[in-house]
Amino acid sequence: MKTLIVGIGALGGLIAARLRAAGLPVWLPTRDAEQADWLRASGLRVTGMGSAVNVQATAIAPLDAYAAHDGFELVVLATKAHDAIEAAPKLSVLLGPNATLLPIQNGGVPQMLADRVGDCVLGGLSNLGATMETPGVYEQRNDGHLLIGELGAGESERTEQVQRCLGRAVKVCTTNNFRGAVWSKLLVNCSVTTIGAIAGCTMREFINAANGKEIFNRTYDEALSIALACGAWPERMLVDPIPPGWCGRSVASEAHDAWIGQLLKGYGDVKPSMLQDIQRGRPTEIDFINGYVVSVARRLGVPAPLNAMIVETVHSITAGKNVPNPALLGPALQAGIGNSGFGP
Repeated sequence: MKTLIVGIGALGGLIAARLRAAGLPVWLPTRDAEQADWLRASGLRVTGMGSAVNVQATAIAPLDAYAAHDGFELVVLATKAHDAIEAAPKLSVLLGPNATLLPIQNGGVPQMLADRVGDCVLGGLSNLGATMETPGVYEQRNDGHLLIGELGAGESERTEQVQRCLGRAVKVCTTNNFRGAVWSKLLVNCSVTTIGAIAGCTMREFINAANGKEIFNRTYDEALSIALACGAWPERMLVDPIPPGWCGRSVASEAHDAWIGQLLKGYGDVKPSMLQDIQRGRPTEIDFINGYVVSVARRLGVPAPLNAMIVETVHSITAGKNVPNPALLGPALQAGIGNSGFGP
């Protein structure tokens, strides 16, 4: 498939490099000519898990240089959520007949894009842990995969076609329950990625810090309750989305500790992407992650105080009022518990 990868950050760069190494036709748009020149000179390199890759960055130009006559069969949208919404109208013009726009973002982004550009959108999520060391240099941090599926559920020929194409570069799985998969990823993002961003460290580090395990459990429990309340049934990804013995809240047990251990195996040493954004002074996706959970809860008329407090804490960090630190977890936890009306 003639493929355009939009967003050459950690995830997009990793996919682009591995596609190029597999000999597949892939084009890479950049923000401007300067970035294109830089990547053309440096090439694309992948280290970490999986095979090492070092390829030239050919077929690379500013996004504005591409036009309707390019007729891409597949556009992989690997930008941040806010950039994806902004770029969608331009990208839909670049699609050839019966082509596919595959966003790989968190929360409700795929459905929001479908509402804007139509049925060309195929749902996508990523379980790949990646870090961009410098532009063009990426480290794969886990043995994860892409998950794709139709927004309206069910199987389709295009899902299989995209899987065959991208599967030559990275592991790609399909699902008939994409809505459930969205919530499965949200559960991890709300409790692993965001808490790590607030604490300024990996999950393995914050889970052993004061208040770390409790804020993780309570945030996860709250998001899971809202997922079930809205009629979604989260899918298994790296772990079963329903923790062992779960009864509306997590129950301490050896089985639950083993469940957390599975999460740590997959995500424990991955530097949270939101933390990377904060450190680079970039906008975060907090409003599309915990903020999305809060918006769904509000629609259902149910409380989501801890997720709301986490959103507030991240906004305070990006506004310069706080810096990521494990010491922020205690106040966020206590404020969330206090606003819920329930005690410890």
